[in-house]
Amino acid sequence: MGRWDDKVTGMTMSIPLILASKSKPRRNVLFAAGVCPTIRVSHVDETAALEAAAAQAGVDVAELKVEQRVQILAEAKAQAVHEAYRDVAATAAAASGERIVGYPLRAADLPQEQQETAANQAQAENIDYSSAPIATTRDFSGTTFPTVTEPINALSNGDLPGLTRAQVGPLILGCDSMFLFEGECYGKPHSADAARERLKRMRGNTGELWTGHCLIDFASGRVARGASHAKVHFSNYSDSDIERYIATGEPLEVAGSFTLEGFGGAFIDSIEGDPSGIIGLSLPLARELAAELGIAWPDLWNVASPLAPPAEGKAAGAAHAGIKPPKENVRQPGDGWIDCACGRKHWGTNGAAGVLLARRDPNSGQVTHVVMQHRAMWSAEGGTWGIPGGATADGESPIEGALRESYEEANITPEDIEVVGSYREDHGSWGYTTVFAFEKPGHTVTPKANDDESMEIEWVPIDRVPELKLLTAMRTDWPRFAARLASLAAERAVS
Repeated sequence: MGRWDDKVTGMTMSIPLILASKSKPRRNVLFAAGVCPTIRVSHVDETAALEAAAAQAGVDVAELKVEQRVQILAEAKAQAVHEAYRDVAATAAAASGERIVGYPLRAADLPQEQQETAANQAQAENIDYSSAPIATTRDFSGTTFPTVTEPINALSNGDLPGLTRAQVGPLILGCDSMFLFEGECYGKPHSADAARERLKRMRGNTGELWTGHCLIDFASGRVARGASHAKVHFSNYSDSDIERYIATGEPLEVAGSFTLEGFGGAFIDSIEGDPSGIIGLSLPLARELAAELGIAWPDLWNVASPLAPPAEGKAAGAAHAGIKPPKENVRQPGDGWIDCACGRKHWGTNGAAGVLLARRDPNSGQVTHVVMQHRAMWSAEGGTWGIPGGATADGESPIEGALRESYEEANITPEDIEVVGSYREDHGSWGYTTVFAFEKPGHTVTPKANDDESMEIEWVPIDRVPELKLLTAMRTDWPRFAARLASLAAERAVS
């Protein structure tokens, strides 16, 4: 099957990998091996997953071997993310209405006075929008530019990728790790007391770190899973070493209460087996599972050089305020600043997209509220209000990217909304797609800040939106967006 082949464009690129884990060590193992994954947390209830699997096998959970447990949990995590991506793909595929594309940089085709407006907009200031003290987003107010209107149906947009078009991928990888010591399975200790008791028993002894993986090919639904293990020989560390190690906080949230790549590495004398599996992601096992699905591991490589300096981060625009993003933030496919012909830098190497979700009055059908995001201070134009969204990942259509990002940031569940139109501001090398959506009749979306990109997420009365301190681009676009929402609601009220 080979690499990611788009059915419509025929383009070939790296097969995207989705990691069903927020573990930074796992992500780092992949990145160092040339694979930058999209991160999607599974939120699996591990206890319930083990109980369900044990009940199906007709045994108690205690009777499940460690090799079974890590595979059960790895598959539960991968399947949960697989289901979430199916919801995204289904909602995107069911999109209706019109896709309007605006071309502000083509304003030169218009009368002279409008050419001057566009030129002034593009050349007003020579600002590096990734690091300037005040890095505002685009503003084409007062500029008239050509637009194209076409059906939103994804199959009519042959230049766009999509989850449902690929012959292979994206791949979804679920992982779980447990430590087997003296016949007992250990996960994360969570508390200092539990970690202390375990570390005292482990010193001078040997245990086994088991890592389970499940790999799902989204295109085919095929599943491969397996487990690897390695023996870990611990040194005879002291009680003082234990206390100082616990004080770092590191052993509390890792399987077996130790790490190889962190503070704990100094207390491991030797390893028999796969070292990357001890970190939580076995590269040999992942490669073998990919081969079972007919995929060569190099087809996942999407990092030009893992040893190259890291790309400039999304938070660079807030550096002037001395505000740093949370350390958990990691680069994902599609993240990065690009230079644009409009004279600015924009976020998203594949472009960016967001969801403008509206709620309608059940009787009149008129729009009453929209979901708005109060942006984190470390982001560009931090403290302003806009819509949840972000960079489009590799292999996603703009609608799919908007749906994924709006869930990750604002808990907008794709299965509870219907896409009714979109607007794409196209700059040629970059574009931003605003996806218009309504809550489905009988469904309720409960927005909340799911990550650190937001200070708050709220249903805002539509009349109050202009009163907010809006992101520059949203302030510019809002009058047209409000009018389009009203028109879309009226159309559905009639139908």
